[in-house]
Amino acid sequence: MNSQETFSKANTSSQASTTSIKDILRSVIVLFKLRVVILLVLSSLGGALIASDGKVSLSALGLLVGTGILSSAGASAINQYLERSSDALMRRTLNRPLAAGIVSNPKAILGIASGFIALAIGLAFLFGNPALAFFLALGAIIYIGIYTIWLKPRTLLNIVIGGAAGSCAVLSGSAAAGNWSEPGAISLALLVFVWTPTHFWSLAMAFRDDYSRAGVPMLPTVVSDQTTAWWIALHTGATAIIALLLAIHPQLGLIYFIPIAFATLWMASHSIRLVTHPDQKQAFKVFKISNLYLGLVLIFIYIGTLV
Repeated sequence: MNSQETFSKANTSSQASTTSIKDILRSVIVLFKLRVVILLVLSSLGGALIASDGKVSLSALGLLVGTGILSSAGASAINQYLERSSDALMRRTLNRPLAAGIVSNPKAILGIASGFIALAIGLAFLFGNPALAFFLALGAIIYIGIYTIWLKPRTLLNIVIGGAAGSCAVLSGSAAAGNWSEPGAISLALLVFVWTPTHFWSLAMAFRDDYSRAGVPMLPTVVSDQTTAWWIALHTGATAIIALLLAIHPQLGLIYFIPIAFATLWMASHSIRLVTHPDQKQAFKVFKISNLYLGLVLIFIYIGTLV
C-alpha cells in the first residue's frame, strides 16, 4: 500500500469518525429536545430574576440551571419514548432517534430520562429547597402524565392544560430565588401558560396533515383553519395583555415596556393576518414569531432586573 492510499484511507476514517460524532450530537439534541430545554431554562431564569429583584445568588442560579436541564431533558425524552409510534407517522418527527429506530434499546432511554428527573428533584432537596423540588416534579408530572399520556391522545384541550408545565419552569425559578409566589413571577408563569397554545396551535396548523395522520386531536385537526386562527388570536391577545402589564412591576417599567410594546404589535399583526389568511405558511410564521416574542420578553426582564 503506497503512502497516498494510506492517507486516503486515514482521511476517510477521520471523516467517518467526525460524521459519527456529529450524528450522535444531533441525536442527543433531538432526543432530549435541548432547544426546548434552553427555552424552559431561560424562562426559569426570568422567574428567578423577577422574584429576587435581580439579586439571586450564583449558587441558587447554578442549582436552578442544573436541575432545570436535567428535569426538562428527562421529561422530553420520556415524551419521545411514549410517542415513538405516532412520531414515526409524522413527517416533522419521523427522524427522531426513537421513531427512526436509531436507538437499539429504547427502554434504556426511559431509564436514563427517569434518572435525570429523580436526580434533579433529589439535588433540590439535598440543597435545601423543597419548593424547587416540588415545581420540578410538578412540571414533569404535568408534561408526562397529564399532557402526553392523558390529554394529548384524547382531547383538543391538551395543550391548553399542558401549558402549565412551562409555567412550572418559571415558578421553579422563583422558588430557587426563595420567593416562588412573588406577583411578577406568577404573572410571568401565567404569560407562559396562555402563550403556549398560540405557539403549539400555530405549529399544529402548519403541520395539520401530520397530526391527522397520527390521529392526534390537536385543535387544527378538529376545527376549521379559520376557527383555529381565531383561537390563536385570542391567546395572542391574552399573552400581549399580560406581557404589557408586566411593565407595572417596579423592576421593569419603560426599559421593558417600550421594546415589548413594539414586539407585541409585531406578533399581534401576524396573528391578525392569520385570521384573514388562515394558511399553513402564515401559521408557521406565527409559530416562529411566538418563539421570538417570548425570548424578547425574557431578555428585557433580564435587562430590567439587572440594570
